[in-house]
Amino acid sequence: MDNRLLDRHAEALALFTERVHAVRPDQWDAPTPCEEWSVRDLVNHLTAEQLWVPPLVREGRILADVGAAFDGDVLGEHPAVTWDRAASAAKAVMSEPGALDRTVPLSYGESTVVAYCAQMVADMTVHAWDLSRGIGADETLPGALVDFTAREVAPYAADLVKSGLFATAVQPPAGADPQTKLLCLLGRDPSAGR
Repeated sequence: MDNRLLDRHAEALALFTERVHAVRPDQWDAPTPCEEWSVRDLVNHLTAEQLWVPPLVREGRILADVGAAFDGDVLGEHPAVTWDRAASAAKAVMSEPGALDRTVPLSYGESTVVAYCAQMVADMTVHAWDLSRGIGADETLPGALVDFTAREVAPYAADLVKSGLFATAVQPPAGADPQTKLLCLLGRDPSAGR
């Protein structure tokens, strides 16, 4: 399980990295399927998530220790460079011996690092599609990441809607492929905006 999880984590990071590097200078303010988030807002969100990994997983710090360090804009003048550094650090920490055996404090309570890592994989996978849609890039997600994310989010998809962070699920069309079903489950309509 651990090696497969780390494989998916590395794959999700690589996918999102590829999309970040495809953003043209004139696209950072473009809209995305995430309401109220521009391309820059979306990349900023994922970058901040990666920045949390070293203090929580490696250093064993609690949320109050880190405070507001990663609030607001963390991208600075060179968003892709900032993403690369944050992604590389997160990948290194998750791959350290024993990292997946730890627990971390998250906003909703104590979590295993395995669960934390799995949630991050799911988040990066879905947001890679959002970013692709926002910049007009290839929207195809790797099958292994789609399958992993679908298994990860299915048990708590309804709770995501209640959190206010995700839109209500969309009914997938008849005969929808796994990627379309996943996106619809998470409130995205792949047929919209084309």
